[in-house]
Amino acid sequence: MATRLENVGDILRDWRGRRQLSQLDLAGEAQVSTRHLSFVESGRAAPSRDLLLRLAEPLALPLRERNRLLLAGGYAPIYSERSIDEPDMAVARQAVDAVLRGHMPYPALAVDRHWNLVLANEAAGSLLTDVAPTLLDPPVNVLRASLHPGGLAPRIVNLPEWRHHVLTRLRDEAERAGDPVLAALHVELRALPTPASRHPPGPGGRIAVPLILRGADSNQNLSFISTTTVFGSATDVTLAELTLECFYPADNATRLALSPTGERA
Repeated sequence: MATRLENVGDILRDWRGRRQLSQLDLAGEAQVSTRHLSFVESGRAAPSRDLLLRLAEPLALPLRERNRLLLAGGYAPIYSERSIDEPDMAVARQAVDAVLRGHMPYPALAVDRHWNLVLANEAAGSLLTDVAPTLLDPPVNVLRASLHPGGLAPRIVNLPEWRHHVLTRLRDEAERAGDPVLAALHVELRALPTPASRHPPGPGGRIAVPLILRGADSNQNLSFISTTTVFGSATDVTLAELTLECFYPADNATRLALSPTGERA
């Protein structure tokens, strides 16, 4: 991945390349002349703040990168970055807590842009009981804890299939976000040892790649499919980068195993 860039022209060219947009394409989308955009990228013209924000839209820049583009142009960032625990974030924190709490008895967790654990419900925490303590030192990276031999990997029944799913998603996220930390994480996780698959990726009738876990204290398999939730209207960097991963039973046996005793009849 490219290193962090320092000026407007380099940043725009880098992101145009990622989005496969020519100067003509970007100029048309931002309603600016190609000549002026060329001058901005070469440093011959100083862009206004409004122009930088207009260019950020068709490039689909994450809020963090929009702030970076503004700083490179000599302007103050306009998107705040608060901790999820700050008073101004109380409404968002309540929404996250409601999702995690309401998803019980099934696992759900919230992660930041680098897949570090932010919050988790009790069901998600119980899955990590036999993970090596070194993998649980903050910040806990949930992908590392999932694929590492000292983590959940030995209990993932369909590890090759799940690993392929995780690495493909991580690679796509790293390329889309232009994030060197995600790219480095992808390289690290790809290098972890994994057994060869004895089975094809899965039956064609599946609706999603499941996570199939052998129970920590039993031989019963727990099978999950997952959903991803984000705050689509976020204007705070932290909130825009927060992702909620909720796991649902992929079969009736898992639903019964995790349901309260009174609901199993």
